[in-house]
Amino acid sequence: MFADRAKIYVRSGKGGDGHVSFRREKYVPAGGPDGGDGGKGGDVIFMVDEGLNTLIDFRNIRKYKAADGEPGGKRNCRGKDGSDIVLKVPPGTVIKEAASGQVIVDMSGENRRIVLLKGGRGGSGNQHYATSTMQAPTYAQPGRPAKELELVLELKVIADVGLVGLPNVGKSTFLARVTNARPKIANYHFTTLNPNLGVVDLDGTKGFVIADIPGLIEGASEGVGLGHEFLRHIERTKVIIHIVDAAGTEGRDPVADIYAINKELDAYNPDIAKRPQVIAANKIDVIFDREDSPVNAIKAEFEPKGIPVYPISAVSGEGVRELLYRVNEMLEELGDEVTVFEQEFFPEQAAAGAQDEPYTVEYDASAGEYVVEGSSIEKMLGYTNLDSEKGFAFFQNFLKTRGILEELEKLGIQDGDTVRIYGHSFDYYK
Repeated sequence: MFADRAKIYVRSGKGGDGHVSFRREKYVPAGGPDGGDGGKGGDVIFMVDEGLNTLIDFRNIRKYKAADGEPGGKRNCRGKDGSDIVLKVPPGTVIKEAASGQVIVDMSGENRRIVLLKGGRGGSGNQHYATSTMQAPTYAQPGRPAKELELVLELKVIADVGLVGLPNVGKSTFLARVTNARPKIANYHFTTLNPNLGVVDLDGTKGFVIADIPGLIEGASEGVGLGHEFLRHIERTKVIIHIVDAAGTEGRDPVADIYAINKELDAYNPDIAKRPQVIAANKIDVIFDREDSPVNAIKAEFEPKGIPVYPISAVSGEGVRELLYRVNEMLEELGDEVTVFEQEFFPEQAAAGAQDEPYTVEYDASAGEYVVEGSSIEKMLGYTNLDSEKGFAFFQNFLKTRGILEELEKLGIQDGDTVRIYGHSFDYYK
């Protein structure tokens, strides 16, 4: 089975908490703090594996988590770092943020290994908080939280040339003749369900990779049939060979067929429709009147628009060599650069942006309390030790920098009034 799309959940490791402890050795009656730091959480890493060609494994397992860092210990013992999780993907895999559909990274070209999510930093032990005025701190820093993302993985075939055309026009037969690929060939529609890759070897050239994209139908750009599943595979190709049944063996008009497919390409991605294209007018072996050949009508329609037309027979091989050398010339003019999709979504910025999540500050007249709520505030409460002087000071500073204290003052809060934050009640003093 060919699997070219998968949706998964990934999470980095949480940082280990710092430890609170004090030296309690014999003859050291007033030992200082010796709590160790927590270990760093594991990273989520993606790596290209040339031996893979599908995403089938990611359809069977949907959740991937790196290990959490271990908490610190007594005697300044640092917690063990959490182990990373390495996910291997085939070359050409595009990793997107699921909700927005924006590209995080394209595992193509020089992108062979990337740390997608970094593990949380370990918290500092209480040994770091001793001062001249606080020689026995009972506070240790919690480890930083894990980062998580819903991802969509898409495999976009890496090929120099893409074959497009309506079903049953001879694309699989053409690919089998010109490359080492062995696609299934039969005389019925939707023969090819998986993109077939092959290498074209031409004397005096370095050759190129060609992909037979499954037969398209009208409406493919709107997802009719398996349109989107198929169309994504030509997004990297530099040149498109448009194969058409020039003989009209099924009673179709080849000129209308070419326009129909180009319309689908343009609707799906206008950049694809603008790429260099060559028309392979196939099945000339069953055209008996070469003087009044339908190929002439195809040439008259498209060659004035700068699209060359080559009459070929994928069955006999007639005209195929000339077509391939023309395509090779076009590729040489375009250069060797691989199409790599640019990054649109930045996980680190998104994590930082979580600090800017909305919050509400309201006065509850029935309870006579000011109520503060917000997801980032709830998270801060979750890993802050409010029972320690240092921890409480950290939380107070957080409320100030977020502008929450200013909002309370705008509502008219006075010294001694009560502020309720997720089950915690505080007396306000400026």
